[in-house]
Amino acid sequence: MPRSARIDIPGLLQHVIFRGIERRDIFIDEDDKNSFLERLSKLLISTGSDCLAWALLSNHFHILLRVNTTKLSILMRRLLTGYAVTFNLLHHRSGHLFQNRYKSIVCEEDSYLLELVRYIHLNPLRVGLVKTLDELDSYQWSGHAVIMGKRSLAGQNEDEVRQLFDKNKRMALKKYRLFIKDGVDQGKREELVGGGFRRSLKLSGSEGYEAYDERILGSGEFVERLQQETQSSGSAISTVSMEEVILRISRIYSIEPASLRQGGKRKVLSDARGALCYVAVVKMGINGASVARMLNISRAGISLASRRGEEIFKTSPALEDVVVGLLN
Repeated sequence: MPRSARIDIPGLLQHVIFRGIERRDIFIDEDDKNSFLERLSKLLISTGSDCLAWALLSNHFHILLRVNTTKLSILMRRLLTGYAVTFNLLHHRSGHLFQNRYKSIVCEEDSYLLELVRYIHLNPLRVGLVKTLDELDSYQWSGHAVIMGKRSLAGQNEDEVRQLFDKNKRMALKKYRLFIKDGVDQGKREELVGGGFRRSLKLSGSEGYEAYDERILGSGEFVERLQQETQSSGSAISTVSMEEVILRISRIYSIEPASLRQGGKRKVLSDARGALCYVAVVKMGINGASVARMLNISRAGISLASRRGEEIFKTSPALEDVVVGLLN
């Protein structure tokens, strides 16, 4: 599956997930984990970044970050490259350690910061690395123990999380612990880590059609605002024009570019417009409102067309090639 352009703007809350290649272990022993955390801690401090949650598992890790003065890509490149070199030397291996590139999801703070802190910190309990919440309280490979005051990690902003519950530290810990406990029975929450527009709609409880983006966890309004910001700042693929997307889609379906703008009832046009909406809005990050204006359809129409386009995309190598070509 071709990759989407990463949204990488300082100040955004990002849920980062990275896995070992072929799902192999990236932490063999405690020395590996300590090495990784030492490197992460130094980078958090040197870049002025906020870490709100983290958890190390055997073959992957989760981090909830707000990178304030630099780009996430710079921090992650330094973290992963440095760790991989050290890991390979210590374990007498060569080659890639990590699977492709890391996954990052931009998150709307007001709605999802605490949900993600809980989800990430419950990972060790969820996968059986600890058996009880009491064990998790002092488990050294999760940021939960840092918030609880049982461990420390320079660079983790545990005070920010605690103060969301209460100004008084003792009361904050009590409320935070109850919040974590309430999430134990929730299980794995797929809506927090994948699913594109379904993620936003499911969490918001909306039955209507909102702007969506597979790289963003948030409301339709948040998605639209962020898409506009990435386009104006050049942080996403602002060099890709709607005209270029239209031209490439029209070639796949052997139709005139103008017919995509005009629409029609023929199935080939319906499929082409669906593919166009999905590639432009979801894969390229082009603002949905501008796509709607160009195609002379409503925002709800964009959402419906994108749904159809998503299904077409799953079985169309030609559309995958379009995305790869636009990204490169």
